[in-house]
Amino acid sequence: MEWVRKIKPLVFMVSLLPLCWAVYLVLSNQLGPDPANTLPRLLGEWALIFLCITLSITPVRRWFKWNKLIRFRRMLGLFVLFYALLHSVAYLAFMLGWQWATLAEDLIERPYIIVGFLALLILVALGVTSPKSMMRKMGKNWQRLHRLVYVVAGLAVLHFFWLVKSDYTEPALYGAIAFSLLLFRIKRLSFSKALNR
Repeated sequence: MEWVRKIKPLVFMVSLLPLCWAVYLVLSNQLGPDPANTLPRLLGEWALIFLCITLSITPVRRWFKWNKLIRFRRMLGLFVLFYALLHSVAYLAFMLGWQWATLAEDLIERPYIIVGFLALLILVALGVTSPKSMMRKMGKNWQRLHRLVYVVAGLAVLHFFWLVKSDYTEPALYGAIAFSLLLFRIKRLSFSKALNR
């Protein structure tokens, strides 16, 4: 328990490094020829990376018997929401200039915006209900709700696939990781049900 308390602040600070890097790129004008497009994409990819890390905690914990690893899952899950929100704000600010009429047009013309928005809404619901007090209040419904994180993973990968124009290597990689973690979850649930029969 002691080592968890000591390492948690370190994990928190490391989780902020992508934001620090993004700020540095902005301030040093190193976002390339299309910074308004590069910044939202960069933040979105970090949201997806943290999502994959969060989903991998349970398999890693079970494979290596690192039970204390579960104590980092909520914090890392909140970082998924954090970077997803930053991704959305960067899109609204730098690509749309806070023009809500343009957002309405994008929702019609670009379905990947709708998919990303649905993923964000679910993440907000998961973030709001993440405290232990909410877990106690919601009982079994809490677990049902938080299984939607796998739906978020599917929506996020689909959002990424639709967003890229030519090279699908990165979204395919994230899709393979998310699918593998979902498969692990399905097999684990099936095994648990078989034992309870």
